[in-house]
Amino acid sequence: MQAESGLALKVPFDTERLDRLMEEAGIDVLLATSKHNTQYLLGGYKFIFFAAMDAIGHSRYLPIVIYEKGRPERSAYIANRMEGGEHQNKPFWTPAFHPAAWGTLDAAEVAVEHLGKIGRAGARIGIEPAFLPVDAYRLLTARLEGASFVDATGALERMRAIKTPAELEKLRLASERITDSMLATIGWAREGTTKAEIIERLRREETERGLTFEYCLLTLGGSHNRAASPQAWRPGEVLSIDSGGNYHGYVGDLCRMGVLGEPDAELQDLLAEVEAVQQAAFSKVRAGTRGGDMIARAQETLKSSPIAAFTDFFAHGMGLITHEVPFLMTNHPVTYEGVDAARPLEAGMVLSVETTMLHPTRGFIKLEDTVAVTADGYEMFGDRGRGWNRGGG
Repeated sequence: MQAESGLALKVPFDTERLDRLMEEAGIDVLLATSKHNTQYLLGGYKFIFFAAMDAIGHSRYLPIVIYEKGRPERSAYIANRMEGGEHQNKPFWTPAFHPAAWGTLDAAEVAVEHLGKIGRAGARIGIEPAFLPVDAYRLLTARLEGASFVDATGALERMRAIKTPAELEKLRLASERITDSMLATIGWAREGTTKAEIIERLRREETERGLTFEYCLLTLGGSHNRAASPQAWRPGEVLSIDSGGNYHGYVGDLCRMGVLGEPDAELQDLLAEVEAVQQAAFSKVRAGTRGGDMIARAQETLKSSPIAAFTDFFAHGMGLITHEVPFLMTNHPVTYEGVDAARPLEAGMVLSVETTMLHPTRGFIKLEDTVAVTADGYEMFGDRGRGWNRGGG
């Protein structure tokens, strides 16, 4: 299906930036197949029917956005057959739209046909290996004789690194609403309230605020176990609540602390040490500063702290997914390379900054914050409730 005649080609991303990244990676034509990258290239669109699943029948949903370097007018979106209605209500920007697939092989078949139609069947084709099913990949390699296949993961990650004002607003709203949900949940919980009940309450709080709830990692008392359980909150115990949810696909991920009663002097001191590490990291966040300098400042502060033996510092980029450019630390704790430690931070990048203490007797004490890099510093999203929040109403 072709776009309606007269429809203006309004590409929702920076084509010059993507063209440059594709040239650097040796890519002529891009085949994006991950949910997050197809959503990005389609200007935020995600098909609701497959928002929480991929499998259907004997196969799975495989959206494909095809983009040729320097030729956006030859772009295509290969979709599930039901997405024809979505296009009727709000047309996709791609000049070619093919709502023809129910699985991976028919989607790949249409991709082959489109590449042949635009004369790029033998091109250098950028793919996402981690998000391209093996049966679809085999069909592409068998049918596209003369083509070479290039890993486009890095180019697409770089493409998403600098957030637009609209993206920053979605990330801000996600963070603000998660923070509000966590503070409301802590205030609601009472003596005897279980972890499972607290997690369910948070899910409801986030959903009522227009977020898609994704997870809650929760601890009570001296335990470091963050899984749901019948464990109940007791007077004097701490609570850590770490939650991820999203607003229109953009992730919020923060952690706040609660206590049932008044925090004693030791708890005040422990959280103050965590806060000192966070502030050390923030002091190095601004455009032009190397990402590794932020990490080094936080680690230096932590090394001289009395909590160093049982505390860890971590920072990572975030946006449509929870770990993306800038990648600042190697295998710590998520397994990837910290390839951006020596690169300067850029305005529009968004970071998650987290200091986690596994205290041997007082439990799991953590702050996790979201900051957007600006030209002269940073803007924090969800900057509330960073001290001890009282439970029990």
